[in-house]
Amino acid sequence: MAFKENFITLGIETSCDETSVSVVKDGRKILSNTIFSQIKQHAKYGGVVPEIASRQHLEAISHVTQMALEEASIGFDDVDLVAVTQGPGLIGALLVGVSYAKGLAYALNKPLIGVNHIEGHIFANFLENDFTPPFLCLVVSGGHSHLVYVKDYGDYEVMGRTVDDAAGEAFDKVARALGLGYPGGPLIDKAAKEGNETAISFPIAQLKNGELNFSFSGIKTAVLNYLNHQRQKGLSIIIEDVAASFQKAVVDALVENTLKAAKVKKVKTIAVAGGVAANSRLRQELTERAASEFDVKFPPMILCTDNAAMIACTGYYRYLMGDRSDMTLTPYATLKPF
Repeated sequence: MAFKENFITLGIETSCDETSVSVVKDGRKILSNTIFSQIKQHAKYGGVVPEIASRQHLEAISHVTQMALEEASIGFDDVDLVAVTQGPGLIGALLVGVSYAKGLAYALNKPLIGVNHIEGHIFANFLENDFTPPFLCLVVSGGHSHLVYVKDYGDYEVMGRTVDDAAGEAFDKVARALGLGYPGGPLIDKAAKEGNETAISFPIAQLKNGELNFSFSGIKTAVLNYLNHQRQKGLSIIIEDVAASFQKAVVDALVENTLKAAKVKKVKTIAVAGGVAANSRLRQELTERAASEFDVKFPPMILCTDNAAMIACTGYYRYLMGDRSDMTLTPYATLKPF
């Protein structure tokens, strides 16, 4: 792969409730990463409202793009490549970003690359960590829980995946049941710090021997059943203990299967990607348990959640691999990453 120097990629991310535009140099050096979050607009509904998200993206994207260019101290003419999230995500939100990127690439007469959002999360690890494939990546977000063997840039083998709920989805649903609010992941993490993680014994999904898939529907149901039982019996509920015990069960499952997969592939490096990669318990547990055998990489907190820097990084490497998109680029809500 012939790397290009002084190559400027403009990344655009609008898959859910963050409007983000980033300028990245040579695939790995972030010159700007501007993020406009819609959390306040959606919090009162307990989750993202697609129509509101789309309208917010439409109102923000031009301004956010200008902010990103100014922070990077460049103009539109300095851009060499436009990369945009093609999917998966909310179709209306994706349509805003893809339409804007297509118009921008056409007006600037620059190449365009449609990027898979989940692949972007994997590539977020390259922005602050100096390493290369092969490695094992645990992808954990609101909609995905995958164990991916990254053989090379763009070359993947899925070793395990969730058979039902994703880890991030379970965090959001349990947070809602506990009355903690939205987004659930950070709120569960915060509450768990004040709780006793051995107070309640929630089940850790055990699939067939040697299987590396995940299942988080059972733990979510176990938490809901526990809450209903306590309320029906008039017994107390210590929210912090529930949060800590639930978080421990999820993290134990993630860490156990990740270490198994890494040993199977005999890799030296484990990377973690996606919103759940920001979870402090996961970071601590995986780092400690892997310390004697593996080098564990986490993106900085700001790069765990949705951001355009990871899209720009992925777009750069996809460009080097010969990928190109044209004006027929279409967003897909259920675009498969692997």
